Amino acid sequence: MHRLIAAMLAAASCASIAQAQTPPPVEAGGMLTLDQALASAGLSAPILEAAQAGVRSADAARTVAGLRPNPEITVEAENVAGSGPYRALDSLEATTSIGLPIELGGKRSARIGVADARLQRATIEAAIAEADLRLSVIQAYAEAAGAEHRLETARDQARIAADALRAAEVRVQAGRASPIEVQRAGVAKVNADAEAQRAERLVEVSRFALSRLIGQPVAGKLDARWFASVHPRRGPLPPVESAGTLALAAAQADLAVADAGVRLARAQRSPDLTLSAGARQFRESGDTAVVFSLSLPLPVFNNGRAALAQASSERLGAEARQRVIAIEVEQAIARAQADLANAATTALTASGPALAAAEEAARIARIGYREGKFGQLELLDAERTLAQTRLNAIDALLSYHVAEARLERLTVRAPDMQGN
Repeated sequence: MHRLIAAMLAAASCASIAQAQTPPPVEAGGMLTLDQALASAGLSAPILEAAQAGVRSADAARTVAGLRPNPEITVEAENVAGSGPYRALDSLEATTSIGLPIELGGKRSARIGVADARLQRATIEAAIAEADLRLSVIQAYAEAAGAEHRLETARDQARIAADALRAAEVRVQAGRASPIEVQRAGVAKVNADAEAQRAERLVEVSRFALSRLIGQPVAGKLDARWFASVHPRRGPLPPVESAGTLALAAAQADLAVADAGVRLARAQRSPDLTLSAGARQFRESGDTAVVFSLSLPLPVFNNGRAALAQASSERLGAEARQRVIAIEVEQAIARAQADLANAATTALTASGPALAAAEEAARIARIGYREGKFGQLELLDAERTLAQTRLNAIDALLSYHVAEARLERLTVRAPDMQGN
């Protein structure tokens, strides 16, 4: 029953693997959503395969722990290869017996308890692997989407720089400006073109990183609406509770393993019996007799006290680590909540009022420059401010999505182990 429940929990935590054997392809030119990326990653991720292998291994170890000791067959020959009447086989006494080891002190149930605890730990490890993979995919997806936005901004700035160069050439040809304005505009265009090329390479690298996680090429565009969406965080931060999180569940599973280890060490202090029964044949007379034996080890040199002390110390260490992890998890969740709230505020400001003001300032500067009301330096400054504001907005959105994914990873619920 323990094995069945733990295996079902492991299968549920990695259910995306069992849905199919190959990732569903994304149509060329279509859009790859975050949900599609997560589903594809769950179909081919080696980290999930390794976690499932760990669960299967722990399940097999549970089977091994429940096995009883094998019986032993002993064959003895006496009164042979001697001298006088014992030189030949006339006085042979052959004994064939079977011995059955009997475990005392509850060793078998204690071994099963250790195996069950390790199976639960492996199940939690599978859930941790799935949560880590989800975090990695969301981060890679957000970085790739941010890179696409940076590329759009860089191309837009390159187009604006080209328009500014043409406007400067017209002003110089009309005698309304100094030729140095053409040089400034030319430098700005060269820098904008170079930035667009760097942004293109960044897109290629980020999309490649995402493709390695999801197990297929990223053929289409990414979800720009998801990247631009921000959920504002208002009011006080919610209370922090570490109970039920994966990190604390792992620590509790480690403590359960240590508890089971103490029970096993205590059980192993009880010596085991070996009962044997057989038949002895007397060659000289042809008679047969039944032989019984009982063996019991004497715990003279190793009475199991040191092993019990070791297991007890490991249990105390696991209990202390559980308390430490509970504190660390609560601190990490509190920091993640604050980071997410701050990132949401920054993203809403950078992509909202700040960006709108920068766009309006740049628009006015372009009109004024064409009409001769503003100088080129004012135009270049407005364009630089707009470009930097756009990049700041992209960085803020990326930080928001990463902070949201990290908080989700810290607070994801552990699989329900109450059924076992």
